[in-house]
Amino acid sequence: MNIQLQQDIQIKNDDSRRFRSEVWEGLSEDPKKLSSKYFYDKTGDHLFQKIMAMPEYYLTKCELDIFQNKTDEIVKAISNINESFDLIELGAGDAMKSSFLLKKLVEKGADFTYMPIDISGNILSVLQENMNQKIPELKIFPLEGEYFDMLDKATYISKRKKIVLFLGGNIGNMDIEEARHFCGEVKRKLNPGDLFLLGFDLKKNPHTILAAYNDSAGLTASFNLNLLTRINRELHADFEVEQFQHYQTYDPVSGACRSFLVSLCDQKVEIENRSFYFKENELIDMEISQKFSEQDIKKLAKDSGFHILNEIKDSKNWFVDSIWMI
Repeated sequence: MNIQLQQDIQIKNDDSRRFRSEVWEGLSEDPKKLSSKYFYDKTGDHLFQKIMAMPEYYLTKCELDIFQNKTDEIVKAISNINESFDLIELGAGDAMKSSFLLKKLVEKGADFTYMPIDISGNILSVLQENMNQKIPELKIFPLEGEYFDMLDKATYISKRKKIVLFLGGNIGNMDIEEARHFCGEVKRKLNPGDLFLLGFDLKKNPHTILAAYNDSAGLTASFNLNLLTRINRELHADFEVEQFQHYQTYDPVSGACRSFLVSLCDQKVEIENRSFYFKENELIDMEISQKFSEQDIKKLAKDSGFHILNEIKDSKNWFVDSIWMI
């Protein structure tokens, strides 16, 4: 067995142990909790792409508006074309939005390497195939794994200036304290002059927000429930998925949009020889999608050790890409 194959097997085993450990830990909490980062297996990737295409799901369209129609403004804000840099995208997915920026940078002759980071090897394969077809001149170095592990790897293999993208409102998948800690960790891994571009979903009509996460087609429900199916498959569990129901809430005061799974009966679930008991109507906390005011964003940047360099909004002023510098 060659060394690369051994390393790949070791990484896969480590990921599996981490997945099991975090599932066990989350289901031992009160209230029970599962991490939304594990939504993205092959089925989850496919479901999320369908969610992004829904008429109710405005987030992708808003940020796509920015990257498609204000690309020159982004380029001007983030890069000196004569300076080489690495463009690192956390949670890159299929790079649908960032592809407009990548194409523009390549057209302008920028000397950069695109480093997409994602926990899903499947979606990274899709991304690389798409980029090879759409932008064959693009230098791309995909990194599969956890954000900070891969950010460490990116900073180790290249000492060039870093521009880190965190798009799609993904910062909202953390509560405010977690977001502050996350941004502080990113800052500690960067150097003066490096940039951090984050997408923030702004507070707006609460009916608009709730509809985006509680779609009539039931895609978001399927997306959440698929995590139970993944746990069954990868951790040899015995969730009866039909005994759980998706429930969505939005608090327009705090800006917290939360999704839960509700146990429809008293039940026991075995996960690799560990038992977890659910009471009827007991909740599993699945995901938060935090919405922000402009003041919230300013405070988060300041508390994390950044200053805001520029902000670019979509045409509806529903979404903002905020560009921070250390």
